[in-house]
Amino acid sequence: MARFSLSNVTPNWFASVMGTGIVANAAVTLPVQFPGLRTAALLIWVAASAWLMFLVVATAVHWGRHSPVARQHHLNPVMAHFYGAPPMALLTVGAGAVLVGKDLIGLQAAVAVDVVLWVLGTLGGLFSAVLVPYLAFTKHENSADSAFGGWLMPVVPPMVSAATGALLLPFLPAGQPRETLLFACYAMFGLSLLASVIVIVQIWQRLAVHKVGPRGMVPTLWIVLGPLGQSITAANLLAGNSGGAVDRSLSVALMDFAIIYGVATLGFAMMWLGIAAIITVRTARQGLPFSLTWWSFTFPVGTCVTGTAGLALHTGLAAIAALSVALFALLVAAWITVATRTLGENLGPVRRGTSVVTGL
Repeated sequence: MARFSLSNVTPNWFASVMGTGIVANAAVTLPVQFPGLRTAALLIWVAASAWLMFLVVATAVHWGRHSPVARQHHLNPVMAHFYGAPPMALLTVGAGAVLVGKDLIGLQAAVAVDVVLWVLGTLGGLFSAVLVPYLAFTKHENSADSAFGGWLMPVVPPMVSAATGALLLPFLPAGQPRETLLFACYAMFGLSLLASVIVIVQIWQRLAVHKVGPRGMVPTLWIVLGPLGQSITAANLLAGNSGGAVDRSLSVALMDFAIIYGVATLGFAMMWLGIAAIITVRTARQGLPFSLTWWSFTFPVGTCVTGTAGLALHTGLAAIAALSVALFALLVAAWITVATRTLGENLGPVRRGTSVVTGL
């Protein structure tokens, strides 16, 4: 199996930052807090931040020394979609700065870090949401059975921007500045939600007609949970932080929407989690090759944790709080497994087989 190499730093490596950072973010938003949980979350955020900085530098070096290779990534009909991963990595670490990183660097510095990463991640996410579908429509060779979970990667970043942008609302002056950011986040919420629904329908159709497909791509089925869980998170965070941006009546309406939308979407998310889990177990019995696609087991589940945490807070339902804790346990188990395998495959002896770098 190929190991990490500066000669081929692909954008899907940033999924490991997403999958690590979401563990920290989910931990501090969990409706039930355990002793030592916040300290562990801080350590994980630091690790995600350090790994993000390393990958940014590695990517810059890759583009400088191996530009012919780097310039081909966007033409690959599979790899191109993972250009949505770097923006989401920036947004995840930025949100973590405000949620838990402030314990280490202070609130003022945490907000400054989040603002910079949110702006960069949002611009990058909007770019990927437009450019990658454009390439898919005009350049990539796609067949009737090409749709896979990775197609969601370039269109989900604006939803992450909507959720993480909500965390910045309290730090803006009340009135026009806060209202502008609020509705910009809702616009990105709609952009990402509608695009995700279109892609999810295509994935469902591909599964129904062409079946599961290559075993190595099975983990990407879990990516469907990403826009579902992140949209629940975004709706609840935006409603919860809408004070000072809109009048009380509209703020109450936004909260009503967040709860009704969140509970309804959670139902579909749990159904999909069941389907994806059964297919994954079935495939694992036949042999599930390790690659970077395994990071699909982490971030999407993490968004379901943060989404259910928001719903538990706003509904007061113990059942949803219990579900959030259960999903967090699943997230931690997945993260430990995938992180351990990633380190083992890249620090251990080189073996022949599927490339951990490309995930293909």
